[in-house]
Amino acid sequence: MVAHERCATILSALTAIEAEHEVRILFACESGSRGWGFASPDSDFDVRFLYVHPLPWYLRVRPQRAVIEQPISGDLDINGWELRKALGLLGKGNATLIEWLDSPIVYRADPVFLQRLRALAESVYQPERAFHHYVHMARGNYRDFLTREQVRLKKYFYVLRPLLATLWIEQERGPVPMRFETLAETLIDEPELRAAIEQLLVIKRSVGEAEVGAPLPILNAFIDHELTRLEAVMPPPTRPIDEAALDRLLLETVMRTASSAETTETSNAE
Repeated sequence: MVAHERCATILSALTAIEAEHEVRILFACESGSRGWGFASPDSDFDVRFLYVHPLPWYLRVRPQRAVIEQPISGDLDINGWELRKALGLLGKGNATLIEWLDSPIVYRADPVFLQRLRALAESVYQPERAFHHYVHMARGNYRDFLTREQVRLKKYFYVLRPLLATLWIEQERGPVPMRFETLAETLIDEPELRAAIEQLLVIKRSVGEAEVGAPLPILNAFIDHELTRLEAVMPPPTRPIDEAALDRLLLETVMRTASSAETTETSNAE
């Protein structure tokens, strides 16, 4: 849950972005540890959003900047992708965007757009690309953060979550859910391993982001074993996608928001 006053600050920041950049935000959510479900008391708010420009922006000859990045302010990290960019990444199997669509913390959402985008994400889902994305992330984070005498405990989740996401894809369960506990409860049956992960969750949620400790042998053994096993695993094959569906959603959303803006302007003029 996000405290009411913090949520109000985030909503105000989104409204200010719309006014400053003359865009409409279609969807905004938590994307980091708060969305994954293992935030520390001092975790940042990682707010990510999708936005659309007025129609004339899409009729220019030269490509325009397709991201909005705000300077980090205190514990607020907020930035977003333009709709055409987001749909292009979705068509390439971008796993990050699919995670956003399953975030348990949604700040803003155009309901028509969100329903269509979630359905589209299901239809263009690319398990092979997602598999490689997550297993590469798990291997890199394990090598960089968990092979020392003292480790930052938060980094276990930055290895375990992509590793479990890879196992989810290996088992052909569909798009990966965002919540870490959903992955763990579904995929981990061994009681001792589950208990170690649950204890680590309790610690992570109660201490600061910088908390350090000795490596946890049971978790390291699990990670080592699975990463080694996955080297010989063939991911589910990539399937053809309907790229025209991406174009249709872009056109429909741009035209619908343009029509909505015209109606608002007419009402204000009257």
